Formats: sequence, C-alpha cells, structure tokens
Amino acid sequence: MINYSPVTGDPIGHPIKPQPKHCFLITQLGKNKPDLVNEIQKSINKCCQSIDYKTIDASTLTTGKDFLIKIWELIISVPICVIIIHKDTPVKTQANLYYELGIAQALGKETIVIKTPEATMPSDLIRTEYIEFNDLFNEKFNDFLKCTIRRSEYFAEMAENTENNPLLAIDYLKRAFLITGDNKYKNKVNDILKLEKFEGRAKSSIELLATKF
Repeated sequence: MINYSPVTGDPIGHPIKPQPKHCFLITQLGKNKPDLVNEIQKSINKCCQSIDYKTIDASTLTTGKDFLIKIWELIISVPICVIIIHKDTPVKTQANLYYELGIAQALGKETIVIKTPEATMPSDLIRTEYIEFNDLFNEKFNDFLKCTIRRSEYFAEMAENTENNPLLAIDYLKRAFLITGDNKYKNKVNDILKLEKFEGRAKSSIELLATKF
C-alpha cells in the first residue's frame, strides 16, 4: 500500500516502524475526560492484556512535531483501532475522533466503536457495528479480539492466493504480522523479495517500503 501524507498529499518516502499486537485508542484526552471513559479504557486494557496486546493512544508518544502526522503514523503502525464515544464528549472532539476512525478504516485497520449507553452515532455510521459499554462489554470486546486474531489466518491465505501480485501479497502478510507478531510472515516477505528480485530497487521504492515491517 502507498501511504500518502495527510498534510501534503505526497507519498511517504520513509518506513514507519510497526507495532504488532498493539491497539490504538481513539479517545478524548486531557483533564476533562469523563470518568466513564477512563473506566472503559481500563476494561479495554484488561481484555487486551489477556491476549498479550498493549494499548496506546495519542498521548503515548511525544514527538514535538506535527500532531496529525504523529496520530497518522501511530494508526499505520498498529493492527487495531478502537474509538470511544461518550455522550459528553465535546462536538469538536467527536469530529476529531471520527476523522481518526476514518483514517484507520481507509488504511485497512481492524476497527470497532465503543459507546456509552446514552451516546448517539452519526448517521453515516448507522451500518457500523458497535459495542455498548454495559455488563456484557468484556464478553463482546473479547469476541471482537478473537475475530481479529482469526482474520490473520484469512490474510495469510489471501497472500498465498495472490502470488502473482507480490505487492498485494506483501500487504496481506504485513496485516497478518501486525495482528500476530509472528515473524514467519516477515520471512515469507523475504522469500517474495528474492523471487521478484526487488533488491535492485531504490530504498524509497513502493516495493521496498512495503516490506519494511
């Protein structure tokens, strides 16, 4: 996949360090964050830890540079993005959160919406499955995580079936690697590199950038 800068629209010419088995939380930050959002995050953390996943958000990393670029690169680096919506989340903040969700979906990430009981969903997301934070939350969120893990098997199978399209196969293998952290998918990419003789390409070429994970 070619990644384009959300600021300039130009293709990105550098690799973005992957963070396999990480979940990026798209959520309100700061001192005005509702207590219930903190409670939701704790529940998500517990569920993720049970499958050896870590959770991060926009405050995890401090770069001193462009905030949008930082979030965009964090989303690219992970397999899962979870958005948390509370009824008291300010409208401007909700706009930012949904924008980040759109980025995640456009980049092919596994996504899920978590909402508090009284929060409402935008009409454009009426077909989007969500999990409500209630007594069944842990069970349903764990089901989502299990479903995501199974997706890695699908991606690996698709990579095998697209052997005549090496860039697509590499993208599937990268997605499987991000979900599982299994280096066997990286080894398969190296096999593709040797077979397709990409070694002579420029380091900033689409082919070689796609393999940097």
